[in-house]
Order: sequence, then C-alpha cells, then structure tokens
Amino acid sequence: MSTDSISDFIIALKNGSMGGKPTVVTSFSNLKLAVAEKLATIGFIKGVVKKGKKMRKNIEIELAYSGREPKISGVKRMSKTSNRVYLGAREVWPFRQGFGHLILTTPRGIMTGAEARAAKVGGEVLFKIW
Repeated sequence: MSTDSISDFIIALKNGSMGGKPTVVTSFSNLKLAVAEKLATIGFIKGVVKKGKKMRKNIEIELAYSGREPKISGVKRMSKTSNRVYLGAREVWPFRQGFGHLILTTPRGIMTGAEARAAKVGGEVLFKIW
C-alpha cells in the first residue's frame, strides 16, 4: 500500500476491469467516494456502494463493460504527492479526441474537465481516464 491512495484506487479500477472482475472493493475516503460517484455519472463504472461502519468502511464499485470489453481501458495519474499539477479554467482541454476525461478537484468539488471548463473553474488534475 503506497501513500498515494488515489493512485491505488485508480489502478485497482483499471486492474479489476482488465481482469474481468464484476466489482472492486477499496478502502473508504470521502475523496474516493466523490471520485467514484463522478466516474459513475460519466459511465466508466455502474454503481458505488459504501459498506461497513466506523473504522471498517469500504467502497464497493461495480465495474461497467460494453459487451465483454471494459469501459476503462487506461488511466494516468497526473498530480502526484511529489509533483502537483494545477490547471486554470482556460487550460483545461479535451484529450483523446474527446473520448477521455480529466478528473479535477476544484473549489466546487470533483469535476470532469468539460464541467470545469463550462463552470470556468480550475483546480488540481487528479488523473486522466479513457
């Protein structure tokens, strides 16, 4: 377990989907829950359920597939503990011809790149997903 919980989280999603797993279970944090809910709204995962009580909370994530192909084909961590990456609203652009998404943490919460650009708000780029 590394000190970067978001990296562990997105790699668990990628590895679970590449392995054909129906669900992935990860430790709970409010940030991970917000990111998972945002990924559910844009269609990379089917659903998110918070399980457990007090110190033993987990997040169970149901992965999405189109046929037998996973919706998540790749992830790239952008902002790391050693190198933070921040973008202003004017610097947020689509990548992979619009098929990929940037996930940012902004003063208004977790947003995709398109939402942040439309709201004219910048923030820290957590990762790219496609």
